[in-house]
Amino acid sequence: MKILNVYDNRDDAEEALHKITGEKKIVSDREDNKVIYKLFGPATWSNFYQIDMFNLKELKTIVEAKATNQAYNEAKHSEILQMLEYFAQSFDLDIPEHWL
Repeated sequence: MKILNVYDNRDDAEEALHKITGEKKIVSDREDNKVIYKLFGPATWSNFYQIDMFNLKELKTIVEAKATNQAYNEAKHSEILQMLEYFAQSFDLDIPEHWL
């Protein structure tokens, strides 16, 4: 399990917890005078998609448009892929070929 995201609000953390699959938990932590909530779970693209991280929902729309030869924002596609390369290394994930 890895930290997938950090939330300022317990309700948001619990909502995210219910969206992901696999072994998971929320841990509260005090930082300065504020409580934060860390979401732990399997680092998978599916889980990141479910909790709306890394612009994966926008990437899905772009990939679908690209696959059907529709117009799409090439600059945004490239920007998202650059960001995903960083996070793929951080979480030891491979970027699926069909996203490229």
